[in-house]
Amino acid sequence: MTQQQTGAEFWDERYREQDRLFSGNPNTVLVTDTADLPPGQALDVGCGEGGDVVWLARRGWRVTAIDISRVALERAAAAAREYDLGERVSWVHGDPTTLPPPAGSFDLVSVHYFPLRRDSGQGALRGLLDAVTPGGTLLFVGHNPRGADKSHDPYAYYQPEQVAELLDDDWIVECHETRARTTAPPEGTHHTHDVVLRARQRP
Repeated sequence: MTQQQTGAEFWDERYREQDRLFSGNPNTVLVTDTADLPPGQALDVGCGEGGDVVWLARRGWRVTAIDISRVALERAAAAAREYDLGERVSWVHGDPTTLPPPAGSFDLVSVHYFPLRRDSGQGALRGLLDAVTPGGTLLFVGHNPRGADKSHDPYAYYQPEQVAELLDDDWIVECHETRARTTAPPEGTHHTHDVVLRARQRP
């Protein structure tokens, strides 16, 4: 990214490079770890082209989907329209790191592979934690840092282990583990394992 490019411009250009950047399927961890949750209000952070949004909405969730890329949101909205899900989804164009969600509003906050920089402070991360309603679930998933591209430092971004360290006694950690991926990693990457943190806020 050049100094002249904003994060939005960078991601818009990246999405425009291909007709579809990702598969369009929901993330496997989302499917396995939320299938038994009763539908409610969900926040999808960095929703991309909407694979997770569509999966949640088709199962009765009302989803707030936020992404910094307008191109990604347009594709996600088109995917939702194919299933007549428009009324179940609210689309938000913005940077999740600077646009805090309303506190205590979501039964599920889903954060998959979102690049939340640690040098930005804890404000954005705590905003996501605060967005979970009492009794609600946080699902925070990252690529295993051991399989990261050596060209960048994965620990410059919040990993599930750092998120877990911030959870106090108001939270119950239901799962914090490394899992082998059951789907192929994104093209050009070598991610074979994910780190999964699923925690529930006490009612």
